[in-house]
Amino acid sequence: MSAAHQVMLKSVEQGSPFTVDNIPFGVISTPDNPKPRCATAFGNYAIDLSALERDGFLSDIPGLEGKGEIEMTGNVFSQPNLNAFAAMPKEIHLKVRTSLIRYFHGGLPPSYYIPLDTVTYHYPMDTSNFSDFFCSLEHVKNCAKVMNAPITPSFFSIPPVYNGRTSSLKITNTPIHRPRGVIQPSPSSPPTYAPTQALDFELEMGVFISKPLPSGEVLDIRNAREHIFGFVVLNDWSARDIQGFEMAPLGPFHSKGSGTSISPWIVTCEALDQVACPVKVRQEPGPLPHLEWKGEVGEATFDVRLEARILRNGKSYSVTSTNLNELYWTPYQQLTHLASAGEGLTTGDIFGTGTITSDRTNFKGEKDGIACLIERKVPENELYELKTDGIQFLQDWDEVVMGGWCVNSRTGVKFGFGECRGKILPPK
Repeated sequence: MSAAHQVMLKSVEQGSPFTVDNIPFGVISTPDNPKPRCATAFGNYAIDLSALERDGFLSDIPGLEGKGEIEMTGNVFSQPNLNAFAAMPKEIHLKVRTSLIRYFHGGLPPSYYIPLDTVTYHYPMDTSNFSDFFCSLEHVKNCAKVMNAPITPSFFSIPPVYNGRTSSLKITNTPIHRPRGVIQPSPSSPPTYAPTQALDFELEMGVFISKPLPSGEVLDIRNAREHIFGFVVLNDWSARDIQGFEMAPLGPFHSKGSGTSISPWIVTCEALDQVACPVKVRQEPGPLPHLEWKGEVGEATFDVRLEARILRNGKSYSVTSTNLNELYWTPYQQLTHLASAGEGLTTGDIFGTGTITSDRTNFKGEKDGIACLIERKVPENELYELKTDGIQFLQDWDEVVMGGWCVNSRTGVKFGFGECRGKILPPK
């Protein structure tokens, strides 16, 4: 084993989210090669997959040459996005993963290791459609209290969702300018066009589509996994005062259009199979037949531990600790609903799971499962530290940092998603 490989294995042991059990996919460029191309991460390094492919490391995988549904020029991993690879059959995804694990155990030449702190991340997919769900029962309950309105009965029959704007999608570390919009501070005051004074985050996960579904076809939930490439941590920035004015009757628009940030590495279903688990929240009444999970009970969703922090004036505030498996509607059910009317699916599409609020509490008895700031308006949801320091919504120069981790209950193996970060800049 080379000295370089020993150093890299040590970096994995020291808490990197990118262990050999992960093998995520992303798109990077480097100072010496500004062309975006596909990569994976291992330890504190990115591995240039286009270089591995060019040098024959993956030549024993039939079908990787990319004669599939996505037109391209050059090799699969030399593309500026992951669409061509994502659209390939799951069998090829698995073979690539298996090959990479074998090489990482055996050691690759040092020339293929690129320090992560030298790479530039790029949005990893060519995305045509973005949808965002509203699927946490706790989030729905809290929002109903904030708005002094009843829960819409349809929530218990379908996963609520709206179509977003792909122009809002941004890779981690892309700054977010405070958005402007129409605000009505009180019912008696006139609407004004102004920068939001109630900018919020929403801790979610994003799910990227792999295998397309032709328009006119309907997805069977038993096949939902075949259409998911993988997951990222997602922050759906939300201007609550703009949202409050524009929400009725058609839903959010400018209040959600300023930014939707994602973590840089897509963690695939093949990795997440290690943390498949049952759902935590009972669905009552039971779902309609087409949304009823028909697989193994222990494979209905994933155990992904999520967290969010706010950085302000040199201080870090821990504001959320939650889990994907505490959603009322699972990602499989969300995807099935998304494709239930025959609109089809396109490789590279992404949907957000909606704010992943849970009812968990911290050691102080505080509700730390709250996954956005607006829900802290409910008195029982207050965090003492936020209240004491006067943090209600996000200020200019605040930074929100989100992360996600998985722990295999059978082996104790820990791996993660990397950070989803975004700093608030003053309005333009």
